[in-house]
This record gives sequence, C-alpha cells and structure tokens, in this order.
Amino acid sequence: MKKRRLVMRSVILLILGAAVAYTLYANFSKDKIHKVEMGKEAPDFVLVDMDGETHRLSDYKGQGVFLNFWGTWCKPCEKEMPYINNQYKQFKDQGVQTIAVNISESKLVVNKFLERHDLEFPVVIDKDRQVENAYGIGPLPATFLIDPEGKVVKYHTGTLTEPMVREFMEQVKP
Repeated sequence: MKKRRLVMRSVILLILGAAVAYTLYANFSKDKIHKVEMGKEAPDFVLVDMDGETHRLSDYKGQGVFLNFWGTWCKPCEKEMPYINNQYKQFKDQGVQTIAVNISESKLVVNKFLERHDLEFPVVIDKDRQVENAYGIGPLPATFLIDPEGKVVKYHTGTLTEPMVREFMEQVKP
C-alpha cells in the first residue's frame, strides 16, 4: 500500500514539475515572438472578410490603415467596437481604412457578434493565426496604425476610447 502511494505521489510530482517547466519555457520564449517594429514595413497578409471579399494589406498603400485585432469573447474589444465603427464612418472617405482581424473564431460566432453590434467596417478571420503571429500580438485588443507608405507608426494594446480612435485615424490620414 505504501509503495503504491509513493508511486502515485511520484507521478503527480513529475506531472506538476513538467507543468511548471512548460510554463517557464512558454513565458521565456514568448518574448522571442517577433514584434513588428515601429517605422518598419507592416507584414503583408491576405484574409477574406465575412462577405467573401479578399483583403490584402498591400492593396491599401496610399491610404492609412487602422488594423485592429480582437475576439468576440474579449469584453474590452466589444466595448471599443462602436467607437471604431463611428470613426470608420467619418474617416473611410478621407483615405483611412479599417480592418478588424478576428483571432481564430468561427464564422458563425463572428457573424452573430457583427449582427448584434451592426458593424460596417471589414472584418476578417485569421483562422490559422498566421497574421497574429506575424504581428507578434499579445493581449487583445491590439491595434496597429499603418501609414499610407505601409509603415507601422503605432502599436496600442488595450481598450480604446472614441477620442483615441479618432486621434489614431487622424495620425494615418493621407
């Protein structure tokens, strides 16, 4: 009986040790994720929006781009969506495009979210998280401002207020 208890405790201890080792490894290697540098060319990508239209970042050269990464489960993301939508309506005819990149959720879930919030700007889904990885996204929401030359001029993580969204779109307006 004692030997069996000792074996069980040893197995549990090994599992806990492995979990701690993995957590430490994940935290230390997380910093090595390549983050997009300010002033450098934004990584190009091609994603399809909810209407089936293709969006290639490089097609927006000559225009400013407000690139927002989000998830339906993210309450701060949900809070800023109406602000982004309001400013999108103001800036879309002034050369500032908005692209909202959903991180790996189903089309059904994203469509329900869009219907509930009546959003008008293009929303794409990064199904395999390649764009998320290319940009080195950490916590959501995350927003990149890309100038008309295609260079990243700002990175912001956390909830945006409507005045911040307006200011950010002004920064990348051609």
